Amino acid sequence: MSINHLLFGCILVASSCVASAQETRLRPRVTFSQVLRREDANKDGKVTKEEFKASPKLFERFDRDGDGVLTKTDFAEAVAPQNRRRIGQNVPEDMTVLRDVVFGKGGGRELTMHIVMPKEKATAPAPVYVWIHGGGWLGGKKDGGIGQTVPLVRRGFVGATIEYRLTGEAAFPAQIEDCKCAIRYLRAHAETYNIDADRIAVGGSSAGGHLAALLGTSGGVKELEGSGGWPDQSSTVQAVVDLYGPTDFKAFVTTEGFESHNRAGSPESKLLGGGEVITNVDGIKRVNPITYVDESDPPFLIIHGTKDRTVPVNQSEAIHKALQAAKVSSKLHVIEGAGHGGPQFSDPEIRAMQVDFLTKTFGIDE
Repeated sequence: MSINHLLFGCILVASSCVASAQETRLRPRVTFSQVLRREDANKDGKVTKEEFKASPKLFERFDRDGDGVLTKTDFAEAVAPQNRRRIGQNVPEDMTVLRDVVFGKGGGRELTMHIVMPKEKATAPAPVYVWIHGGGWLGGKKDGGIGQTVPLVRRGFVGATIEYRLTGEAAFPAQIEDCKCAIRYLRAHAETYNIDADRIAVGGSSAGGHLAALLGTSGGVKELEGSGGWPDQSSTVQAVVDLYGPTDFKAFVTTEGFESHNRAGSPESKLLGGGEVITNVDGIKRVNPITYVDESDPPFLIIHGTKDRTVPVNQSEAIHKALQAAKVSSKLHVIEGAGHGGPQFSDPEIRAMQVDFLTKTFGIDE
């Protein structure tokens, strides 16, 4: 049986669950292990968008956290009827989500974000945590970022999770232009959302980690600002959480075991506009957050797994070293045995590390 047939069977099961309470207790007819056997070409225990043989839209439907990789957790949440959730239904009762707020334009179309706010308005302007989704710059959605902001909103932040143009729509620098536009929008509307324009933090995983890091180091770099809106505002940020984001594409694609990322058609190639990565010297330099590192950059928290088979750990090591050389506060935490995302990154200690970093950076008391 083909993977298309198997996945279609899952959808039929999920659809039938709406009709009957008894059927909502049924298990999916295909397990993640079955999908893994058929789709996991490099046998690393997960399925990337490039390995997935069914439609890209179905992949995005399963990819609940928008990191461009299917894991057992993603698959279970996507296909188990009892776990299917509409956007925002899992938002705590003490919070509200302003959905699809238009923050600017990219490529002539509107760009949107979700804003997560406490229902009880703070007495003073709050810091902001902006989440940027992953997905190899070619997939993923902003919706999964709502949950990423909840722990910070509980600690006095306003949360935002943003969209940006993917490589199927435009090559670099469209992605960072859109992210910078989102930051400028929040500054321009600080009073509207009761936020502190001088305390904006960004975070992201994988491709989102790359864009978060680039926001952190390229503040004031005019050629990356774009023309999406709010040109009178700054796109600088005051703290960065970078989860296993790529940085130096040259080192990336020449690392043993990662050479396939050099090929035309790889996510990195598509970001650069096509062709072999290694031959695009100017593009490699332009997308690299390390290129723009200087002493004015904000503090960074960088987390990466030693067993990451999608982005080598040397990417995080390289930017950490560059930040330290520039006398910028940077903490690199390497999780032994962790892959590209996965359960280790949901460990309470790792979650708490991110919250503590941001609250301490912005002087928020317990």
